[in-house]
Amino acid sequence: MKKVAVIMGSDSDLPIVEKCILELKRYGIPTEVHVYSAHRTPDEAIGFAKAAEENGFGVIISAAGKAAHLGGVLAANTVLPVIGIPIKASALEGVDALLSTVQMPPGIPVASLAIDGAKNAAIFAAEILAVSDPELNKKLWEERRKAHDNVIEKDRAVSEKYREE
Repeated sequence: MKKVAVIMGSDSDLPIVEKCILELKRYGIPTEVHVYSAHRTPDEAIGFAKAAEENGFGVIISAAGKAAHLGGVLAANTVLPVIGIPIKASALEGVDALLSTVQMPPGIPVASLAIDGAKNAAIFAAEILAVSDPELNKKLWEERRKAHDNVIEKDRAVSEKYREE
């Protein structure tokens, strides 16, 4: 199985990013986690991205707040899928990071998720890897079934509570 890299711009992003890391591990996906800043450690971020495919990665997840240039820097230096998690880290409540993450030039895509959408980043990375991994695909479908059954049970309980007799 290919690995997933989780790169955050600052360790202050860890409380959000940890949800992503834990979800990847729950699916049994090999994961590496790093702190690289697009502005403070650009050489390290670029070097990581350039070597990622050769080093066995299949997806890179980038988490950054404020200017949120990290996803773009990583995407500019690899053809692996890059998933961006805009982090709520300023007075603008993460809208600045969201706009920075989604406004990429043609040819350098970053798949952008919701502000602080770390769990969905992990699930999307798993879906990308599952295209060529039948066992992971099976795990994802099992999770969908469990989520379905959970909603059906909630519907049953709420409907029963408010049923008129």
